[in-house]
Amino acid sequence: MPINITMPALSPTMEEGNLSKWLVKEGDKVSPGDVIAEIETDKATMEVEAVDEGTVAKLVVPAGTEGVKVNALIAVLAGEGEDAGAAAKGAEAANAEAKEEKAPTSPSEGGGRAEGAGGGEKASSSQPPTPAAAPPTLPTSGEGKPTANGHAAGDRTFASPLARRIAKDAGIDVASVQGSGPHGRVVKADVDAAIAGGVKAPAAKPAVATEAAAPAAKAAPAAAPAVKPMSDDAVLKLFEQGSYDLVPHDNMRKTIARRLVEAKSTIPHFYLTLDCELDALLKLRGELNAAAPVKKTDKGEVPAYKLSVNDMVIKAMALALMEVPDANASWTETAMVKHKHADVGVAVSIPGGLITPIIRKADQKTLSVIANEMKDLAARARSRKLKPEEYQGGTTAVSNLGMFGIKDFSAVINPPHATILAVGAGEQRAVVKNGEIKIATVMSVTLSTDHRAVDGALGAELLGAFKRYIENPIGMLV
Repeated sequence: MPINITMPALSPTMEEGNLSKWLVKEGDKVSPGDVIAEIETDKATMEVEAVDEGTVAKLVVPAGTEGVKVNALIAVLAGEGEDAGAAAKGAEAANAEAKEEKAPTSPSEGGGRAEGAGGGEKASSSQPPTPAAAPPTLPTSGEGKPTANGHAAGDRTFASPLARRIAKDAGIDVASVQGSGPHGRVVKADVDAAIAGGVKAPAAKPAVATEAAAPAAKAAPAAAPAVKPMSDDAVLKLFEQGSYDLVPHDNMRKTIARRLVEAKSTIPHFYLTLDCELDALLKLRGELNAAAPVKKTDKGEVPAYKLSVNDMVIKAMALALMEVPDANASWTETAMVKHKHADVGVAVSIPGGLITPIIRKADQKTLSVIANEMKDLAARARSRKLKPEEYQGGTTAVSNLGMFGIKDFSAVINPPHATILAVGAGEQRAVVKNGEIKIATVMSVTLSTDHRAVDGALGAELLGAFKRYIENPIGMLV
């Protein structure tokens, strides 16, 4: 019996992937655990292993195919003793049947079935049809029949939603378009034909209100206009032809867009900002880097570690969460998730977007371990070689734009986190100490907080703990 290989869901958010490369060819024998393909998800390129033993009978999806849906058939294996050619033909036939079953029926076919739902066209008219079998009510003329183009005597027009949108964007009154769909319904092809023929919107008719209708019209409050995003066609019409290139969205950009919309529309953000002095931290960092032991590599002798300010920010955030455990939480509709460790995600910019690899149990790791782990994760993130468990989950996140000279900003929370720390650049500023003006290196940080999980006072306590570790960094070593 043929063994179907389908597009796997390599992450909880994955809906489709790109089949980058096949590592086997038709006729090859595979065993469980053999790597057979590389799949590009929204965040990384991952290897797919075979789970069954057999011979590759058919590679259904060619290498390089984009947008392959999860659970879609991508290859077929022939079992032991089975003819590979027969298995391939059987799989193709089954795949074709599945596509036919999923194909939607046309409106006319649906109408024909509804008419005979009570037992065919000769069903007794004495038995009223059930609500489920009743055909849709159509606009009628004075004789009780729909008019030629689907318009009723009361000027109501039956048109598909797509046809209405295209007509609106083109400035055409859909009532002036001749419908060719079932029962005169206006469809997309009708509107396209009207646009090509130069049909324009008719002049607006003056409103005629009777004396009886006037009081009701005055009493009814004005409806708020519906705010809808501009269609792609409407946006492109704002720009001059030839002044732009269209770059299709890849899976990563689609996922980023979806998750940002989810975060901003479902998480009630609030923001807390304060300044941290960095002079003590910079001094300790320099001393620790100078004291780093040397190790031999292929490139010669190199330091065993090299700490960055960001590494120390990660450690300080992790320790602050341990000091304020109520803030180390995630919101769910049924319960508050209280985490036992601080798993800190770190935003890393990569071509086409960003990804957030996670330093697990950062509260328990030394600064040197965090530095080396972060260097490895960032390198593999940029080459899209991270494993799902290396960028999924986490209890908080850090986003640092200080290296770009950004003074301060507010980051968007990455679910299921309840907090994210936005880190600005360290710069020399005038500060007042003991009544005197001094020069200090100051860094502004902003904590974005999910108000469902962390209230204002709790968020302030967390940020205060972070500030203490940054300004007294020796506490991160003990």
